[in-house]
Amino acid sequence: MTFLIIVIISLAVGGGIVFFLMEHQRRILDEQKREQEAEELRLQTVSRSLYAKEQTVNGERSRLDVAEAQFKSNFISFSELQTENSILKIDLRNLDVNIRKLRLDRDTLRDHQERLDEKIGELGRRYLKENTKWIGASLNSNNFSACEQRLLDVIDRCRGLGLEISDDEESELIGNLKFEFEKVVKAALAREEQARIKAQIRDEQLRDQEIERAQKQLDRERDVIAAALAQALAQAQNEYSVEVERLKAQLEAADSKQRAISQAQLTKSGHVYVISNIGSFGEGVFKVGMTRRLEPLDRVKELGDASVPFPFDVHMMIASDDAPSLENALHRQLHKQRVNKTNPKKEFFKAELTEIHDLVTEFHGVVEYVIDAEAIQFRQSLTMSDAEEEFIETVYAALEDDNQLDADEE
Repeated sequence: MTFLIIVIISLAVGGGIVFFLMEHQRRILDEQKREQEAEELRLQTVSRSLYAKEQTVNGERSRLDVAEAQFKSNFISFSELQTENSILKIDLRNLDVNIRKLRLDRDTLRDHQERLDEKIGELGRRYLKENTKWIGASLNSNNFSACEQRLLDVIDRCRGLGLEISDDEESELIGNLKFEFEKVVKAALAREEQARIKAQIRDEQLRDQEIERAQKQLDRERDVIAAALAQALAQAQNEYSVEVERLKAQLEAADSKQRAISQAQLTKSGHVYVISNIGSFGEGVFKVGMTRRLEPLDRVKELGDASVPFPFDVHMMIASDDAPSLENALHRQLHKQRVNKTNPKKEFFKAELTEIHDLVTEFHGVVEYVIDAEAIQFRQSLTMSDAEEEFIETVYAALEDDNQLDADEE
C-alpha cells in the first residue's frame, strides 16, 4: 500500500516534473518561434532594403554608364587638341588680319564721312542761304505768315539732312525775316500812300471838274431864272404873281446850290458810304469808304467795274462836313473785324450792318440805311436758265460785232 502510494506520488512528481519540463520547453519553443518570426520579418525588411539599394546601385550604375559614355564621347585626344589648336591659331591670325582691315576700312569710311558731312554742311548752308534769300525776295506786305512757314520748313529740311541749326540761329533768321517784312511794309505803305495821293488828286480833279460843270450849269440856270424873273416882274408891274414867286424860289434854290458848291470847295465835306457785294465777297462783308465827289454814286459805280464780277449795293450814304474824320472813326472801331488782317489799308469788314449803323449813329447821328442788299445781277445769275444765258450771250456778241464793224468803218 505504501508502495502504491509511493508509486503514485512518484508518478505524480514525475508527471509534474515532466509537465514542468514540457511547459518550459514549450515556452522555449514559443520564444524561439517568435524570435524566428521577428528574424524573418527583419530579414524581409533587410531584403527589401537590399533590393532598394540594389535598384539604387543599378540606377547609379546606369547613370555612371551614361556619364562614362558621354565622357568618352567628349574625350578629345591630344593629337586632336593639337590639330584644333593649329586651326585656332590660323583662325586668330586671319581674324587679326580682318580686324586690321576693318579698322583701316573704318578709318577710311570715317574720313570719307567727314568729307561728306563737310560737303553736306556746305550744301546745306548754301541751300539755307539761297532759300532765305529767295524767301526774302518773295516777301511782300501780305504774305509774311506764308514766308515764315516756308522758312521754318527749310530749316526743318536742313536739320533733316544733318545740318546743325541752333535755336538762336533760327531766331535770328526769323528776326531777319521780320526786319525785312518791316522794310517791305514801309515801302508798300509808301507806294500805297503815293497811290492814295494820286487817287486823291485824281478824285479832287474829278470833283473840281464836277464842281466846274455844276457851276457852269448853275450859272446858266441863274441867268435863265434871272431873265425869266425880270420878264415876269416887268409883266406883273409890281403886282403879286405866282410865276414871280416860283422864279424867286428857283433863284433861292440856285443860291443854295451855289453855297453848297462853295462849301464843298472850302471844307472836308463829302460822303461816307457803306456798300456790299454778296456775289463777290459773300454775306456780312461791307466796304466802308469815303468820297468827296459831288455825285458819290459815281464812285460806287467805279468800284463795281471789271475788277469784281458784280456791282456794289449801297446800304448807307452819309453826307458829312468832315467825311475823313467820320471814316477814320468807323475804321478804328471796326479794326478787329477787318477781312484782310495783313493790310490795314483795305476797307472791307466782316460785321453786322446794324453794328455799323449804331457806330454811324454814335459818331454822326441818325441816318437811313438799307438792310437787305438787292444784288440783282448775282441773284439773277443764280436763277438764270441756260436758254436765257445763251440769249444774253448772243445779244452781247452781236453788239460787239456791230461795234467792231463801226470801228473798222471809221
